Amino acid sequence: MTREIGGLGDADICRLPDPVLSRPCAEVDPTDTGVFVLAEAMVKLMREQPHCVGVAAPQVGQSVRLFVLDVTGHRKARSQHGLVVLCNPVVVERSGEEMAREGCLSVPDLTGDVPRATQIVVSGVEPGTGRTRVIEADAFEARALQHELDHLHGLLFLDRVRSPSGLHQRKTYG
Repeated sequence: MTREIGGLGDADICRLPDPVLSRPCAEVDPTDTGVFVLAEAMVKLMREQPHCVGVAAPQVGQSVRLFVLDVTGHRKARSQHGLVVLCNPVVVERSGEEMAREGCLSVPDLTGDVPRATQIVVSGVEPGTGRTRVIEADAFEARALQHELDHLHGLLFLDRVRSPSGLHQRKTYG
């Protein structure tokens, strides 16, 4: 890992144009204690951010294949697998396509219309346990999984927007 992680806070979120966000990530040892500690800190950070459903390791300066996600209770979610924490995830299957709006902690001022598969199967390893976990998701959870997977490939949602008209200023609510 690139730097020691203790507690993470909003100030630790890497934002565009930080180069860590555009680098493909390296595989990680799911049994490494440091990976487990990083995952716990990422879950805490995700839960502290309003409207946040996921965080990928590059967003906290770590160029490793790890993300956390939880869409439980989100109004657009159909499938809801609770807290998902995966190392070295891979897409096993995807189908369908839908265009929808996305935002990202690393691009705080913009949202974009992004095409994504409507159903996805992802496999990865849980940190600390070494157990393989397979997630079959649809709708919003499928979109969120693909968004986090993109981070691990050095992509932001901006890279998926098909035209300038698909970019929007983020709305702020007071």
